[in-house]
Amino acid sequence: MENKVSPMKNKKKIWEGKTKRNELARKKGRMGNSQSPPPNPRFNSASRAFTPKELEDLKSLFNSLAARSQTNGQYVSSSVFQVYFGLKGPLGERMFDLATQGRKDDKLTFEDLVITKGTYVKGPNDEIEEFIYRLLDVTADEILTRSDLDSVLVNMFNHVFQLKGSQPESSSHCYMVDTFLNAATFSKDHEGRDKSMSFEDFKSWCTLVPSVKKFLSNLLVPPDPGRPGSKVPKLQYSENIDSSILLLRDEYAWHIGGALSHEELEEWKLLYHSSLNGLSFNTFLGNISNGDEPTVLIIKDREGYIFGGFASQPWERHGDFYGDMKTFLFQLYPKASIFRPTGANSNLQWCAVNFSSETIPNGIGFGGRINHFGMFLSASFDQGHTFSCTTFNSPCLSKTAKICPEVLECWGVVRKGLEQETADVVKGTVLERFKEDRHMLNLVGIANASE
Repeated sequence: MENKVSPMKNKKKIWEGKTKRNELARKKGRMGNSQSPPPNPRFNSASRAFTPKELEDLKSLFNSLAARSQTNGQYVSSSVFQVYFGLKGPLGERMFDLATQGRKDDKLTFEDLVITKGTYVKGPNDEIEEFIYRLLDVTADEILTRSDLDSVLVNMFNHVFQLKGSQPESSSHCYMVDTFLNAATFSKDHEGRDKSMSFEDFKSWCTLVPSVKKFLSNLLVPPDPGRPGSKVPKLQYSENIDSSILLLRDEYAWHIGGALSHEELEEWKLLYHSSLNGLSFNTFLGNISNGDEPTVLIIKDREGYIFGGFASQPWERHGDFYGDMKTFLFQLYPKASIFRPTGANSNLQWCAVNFSSETIPNGIGFGGRINHFGMFLSASFDQGHTFSCTTFNSPCLSKTAKICPEVLECWGVVRKGLEQETADVVKGTVLERFKEDRHMLNLVGIANASE
């Protein structure tokens, strides 16, 4: 006998089949308005760069800023974002634009904050450099011009020196902006437009002006005078000294400090100035040889060029090169550049005193080789030379290779937290310490002896 299916059972099967298909379609296609959007792969990837505690702290920060933005906790406004991170002007606007993926909606979401921090703070070095390179393009036209950098540098100097409490005149800013831009290369061609800075140009420039990169790498840190890239050494000198005679200004100290540790940016004290102490090698050595602190030697020559070197080791009598890899050369005017050791050789510091051998030039120097230094001042303090050298990959620091010093000054770097030796401690033999009187050395007949 043939089995027949009742109409009711047939309708039930048809309905169950439709229900299953609809459910499958909803799962597969995310049907219905109640379904959440698919997860953002960039957010998921960036989140993995943070610990659970760091993500929790970021969420708390976002909630706080969103509350200030009066958006019912949904997003952070550009004005609140810029005030919190101390970002003003074109640099702050460009940072917010990058953080919000260029949406131009004035709405920074929590996902935006995590992605930006994950890339800019937690990302590999090449991603961080790429982000900063895009950040400098304040006009957002994908062409990094001298005008873009000019705007960023003015913004930067205003920020750094207002935090410090000083208010440099606008002319001072222009002066420093030009010196930093003079160290930059713009090699990328554009039809009908000025050349722009390529990514490779940017990376090369960052090695010459590490203070700029240090500042730009720490913008998403709450602002204070100790924020990396914002710290300026306190310059200590006698009250009876007219500051206008000093070569070292705050902006120069900030530039040099870009290559130094945080601890070396607390306080620098004036040890020697040729206008006050005379162009005397013996006086210079006597003034700087009472401690083991690093020193910053600055020269202004008759061509108007200003340059010098950071000596990480004390100036001591040697018959050969010495020093360590913290030593470097720098330019202050008309270019602002830092030249750190390349590792090509260990010819870092030179200090020869009272040698009679013609193969050992008396004076102080940095890098290069004997009679062909990166920078050298003879013991007479009236002449010297500067050549390109592989020790620091530095060029001739002045207009010509010959140096005719006009002003010399030396600053001692006070390393806070480290015990300083008392002035009466004598290290080494009588031949190794500058504070021994030259006349007494002559009397005992060893001043002109060669090692």
